[in-house]
Formats: sequence, C-alpha cells, structure tokens
Amino acid sequence: MTRDEFNEKWQAHLEPRHYGMSIGNPQVIEYMDNEFTKEVEHNPNFTYAQIKLKFGMARVYATSEQTGVWERWIDDLYKTK
Repeated sequence: MTRDEFNEKWQAHLEPRHYGMSIGNPQVIEYMDNEFTKEVEHNPNFTYAQIKLKFGMARVYATSEQTGVWERWIDDLYKTK
C-alpha cells in the first residue's frame, strides 16, 4: 500500500484540510494501517491529521491515546536502519 492508498482508505477519519500520511515507508504504512484498524474498533470517532517525520522524529497527530506508542515504534524503525 502506498501513502496515497492509505489516506484514501482512511479518508473517513482524516480531518478536513489535512494531508494525513506523508511517510512513504511501506513498513510504517502497514503498521499504521493495522493500528488504525484496531483503533476504530474501540474508538469509531477516531480522527487523524498528520503522520510525518519532523526533525528526524515521528509525529502522529490523532485523537488517540496511542499516538506516543506509534511515534516510538516509527522512531525505533528508523533507528535500526
């Protein structure tokens, strides 16, 4: 899945006027797709605005208590490369 396909799949949860996923790494996209699937099971009104790298660190802007977990996972992935 590409980042455009990810954003299209999750369009219903994307906040207006935001671009969503900007990271093109397939591992990050797959991970976030799985995490979003789990998130909407218990938080159906969940929204997200951006998933990006900023100053070499992951930033996930979303209405979820998991954003810190997601950011650490993405950061760890990039540290191991």
